[in-house]
Amino acid sequence: MKTRLQSVRKRIEEAAKACGRNPESVRLIAVSKTIGTIHVREAIEAGVTILGENYIQEARTKIKDLSTYPVSWHFVGHLQSNKAKYAVRLFDLIHSVDSIKLARELNKQSKKINKVQDILIQVNIGEESAKSGALAQDTKKLFQDVSNLDNLALKGFMTMPPFFDNPEKVRPFFAALRELRDRLNQQHLTNVTLNELSMGMTGDFEAAIEEGATLVRIGTAIFGARK
Repeated sequence: MKTRLQSVRKRIEEAAKACGRNPESVRLIAVSKTIGTIHVREAIEAGVTILGENYIQEARTKIKDLSTYPVSWHFVGHLQSNKAKYAVRLFDLIHSVDSIKLARELNKQSKKINKVQDILIQVNIGEESAKSGALAQDTKKLFQDVSNLDNLALKGFMTMPPFFDNPEKVRPFFAALRELRDRLNQQHLTNVTLNELSMGMTGDFEAAIEEGATLVRIGTAIFGARK
């Protein structure tokens, strides 16, 4: 685990330096869905500081069992509105807000516990019918509507682009999300600081970093192939 983690960190550092970025501007999220608590603990003890989870029930158990560790938990999976009340209690950053309905429910539940919840809007940049996320052309309105919700703080965008074996084929999708972020950033809305781009996974994170990723979501390269 420690060796794999060091290898990933080295690759992040090299990718950042190669395009003139500070490696510290890229944060690693170790995606621990389906990984047992014992292995997640091992990753934390090897130096992981941010964990990404996809399922509320599974995450709840791990977060409780590992509550003594000073780590940050991010929700990176598809979130249903009826799970919003759990999500705001468990997670520091929710990456997958894809509708105003979900945003309003998160805002409502955050208000109940006196929290301002950090979120990202998930953009379906490849317009794939099987994937969640707002379409790029709908993102501006969602972005503006979310900015009016007092208990949400919009920090940027997340995407899961189409899968290709060649990272160079994914690069245009990462670039498109960055360009979308840059355009919307010019509106200077309240409750909004669009600094974060959550994009890039085990097979393509170097290309994502070169296109501006600040959060890379890596599971297999750290934990090995999922069972």
